[in-house]
Amino acid sequence: MKNVPRIQLGRWSIDAWYYSPYPEDIATGGPLYICEYTLKYMNSAAAWARHRKTNTARAPPGEQIYSDGSVSLWEVDGVHQELYCQNLCLLSKLFLDHKTLYFDVKPFLFYILTEHKGSGHELIGYFSKEKHSDLDYNLACILTLPPYQRCGYGKLLISCSYELTKREKKVGSPEKPISDLGKISYRSYWTFVLLSALQSYDGQWTIADLSAMTGIKVEDVISTLQALELIKHWKGQTVVVISNAAVADALAKLRVPRLCDNSKLTWQPPPSQFDAAPPT
Repeated sequence: MKNVPRIQLGRWSIDAWYYSPYPEDIATGGPLYICEYTLKYMNSAAAWARHRKTNTARAPPGEQIYSDGSVSLWEVDGVHQELYCQNLCLLSKLFLDHKTLYFDVKPFLFYILTEHKGSGHELIGYFSKEKHSDLDYNLACILTLPPYQRCGYGKLLISCSYELTKREKKVGSPEKPISDLGKISYRSYWTFVLLSALQSYDGQWTIADLSAMTGIKVEDVISTLQALELIKHWKGQTVVVISNAAVADALAKLRVPRLCDNSKLTWQPPPSQFDAAPPT
């Protein structure tokens, strides 16, 4: 049963889709009022109005790592901004059926997508990722808020996650299992990126080469190429069967997604313990 029928998030009034474990004294069956900058929640329009008058924050409490026109991406650490990240998880649960992370946010980084409107940066969506993943997961959870869905922001978030991965000189994949909608978005992204790369295929690349240049994990590369019928098994080996005409024809049928402009990404991976200077 939904415990919050509707939220007022800044200028948006949005119907909730699912239950979210907000405190019982807050989620009383009426609308929830949420600050679009701090994500602080309250069940009184008067309290919300007072908060909006006194609050000075106009952006997520993290480092801006990407800016393209009015759209920005911010990195927020679950350790340093625990309450904000917990509030973000509670908000996202209203629109994600299977989300289970609410309060244990310290092992995660959150990447917040915003659009600058009027006096501040309004929340569009986000993705989270584990700081350390033994399974090469580069994304744990992703959400685009309902008012911004079908505008290309989901693909932009996915693209940003892979650009971070490539800067780490790694390959990555979303945390499994993926929702049905997530599978559709990822397959669409993988298809466009791989076909774009294959435009310059010279017959010498391996699957591992294609994985390294795109940041897409080998098994995701293989499954996508199989779906496109560009990969076959011959004499016990996996071979890529590429026709420049076929690649161009397939690309022409695709809608060009909204992708991260790598030149506008200022993020750099932190130095690892192995990069530290030797003791003197």
